[in-house]
Amino acid sequence: MDWYELTKWLHIIGSTVLFGTGAGTAFQMVMAMQTGDPKVVAAVARNVVIADWVFTTPAGIIQPISGIALVYLAGYSLAEPWLLLVYALYIIAFIAWVPVVWLQHRIRDLATASAATGQPLCKKCLRYYRLWFALGWPAFIALMGIFWLMVTKPQF
Repeated sequence: MDWYELTKWLHIIGSTVLFGTGAGTAFQMVMAMQTGDPKVVAAVARNVVIADWVFTTPAGIIQPISGIALVYLAGYSLAEPWLLLVYALYIIAFIAWVPVVWLQHRIRDLATASAATGQPLCKKCLRYYRLWFALGWPAFIALMGIFWLMVTKPQF
């Protein structure tokens, strides 16, 4: 296997982990919040936070590194129009993801406190969840767009 094939493989695995972990943890958080049970929300949010640090963060770091390496190895210009769109979409996904990480930590902590005191989820926790949910959509759509661009490499 040459450097291009190895880098391409790492890039594809990284994108799969990034997207798959995001979709999977989002599904789990939505389903947990639907229960309204602070114990369930606390446990799931704790796992979502861990998954973000173990899977999403490393994949998110690997993606631009392996992507730029692929551009170089394949002989593309960094200024290809489809690549400029990839960069913009990745920045959108990143800008949406950063507050999502903070919100996940807060949801976890607030749900844990509610569970410990036997109280329902507080209004702040529900507000943080709604914001978390809203921010997930731009990241999801941006990553879908990046997948399309990676596969099609359209000539504008």
